[in-house]
Amino acid sequence: MPKLIVVTRAGEEREIDGEAGLSVMEVIRDAGIDEVLALCGGCCSCATCHVHVDPAFAAKLPAMSEDENDLLDSSSDRDDRSRLSCQLQFTSALDGLKVTIAAED
Repeated sequence: MPKLIVVTRAGEEREIDGEAGLSVMEVIRDAGIDEVLALCGGCCSCATCHVHVDPAFAAKLPAMSEDENDLLDSSSDRDDRSRLSCQLQFTSALDGLKVTIAAED
C-alpha cells in the first residue's frame, strides 16, 4: 500500500497508508486528519482541501484544471506548490508523496 506523508498545520508529520484509487483528500480524511475540511466532498467547488505538494512530486501530478486554478486563486496561502487534494488521485506512483496542509483561509 503506498504511503502518504502529511504535515499538519502544527508541523506534525504523519505517514499514512493510502489506498490507491482514492484522492489524496480522501486518504487524508480517512486517516482522521480533520484539518482538510473538503466541504464540497471532492467536487472541485471549494478550496478547503488545499495542500502544498513537495516539489519532488510535481512532475508526477496531473496538470491543474482551470477550475482548480480559479479556486486556488481565492486562497491567501497559495504558492507554486498549491493543489486541491481532491483533484489528485493517489496511486502507487505517488508512494512517499509529501503534502503540507495549507493555512486556513
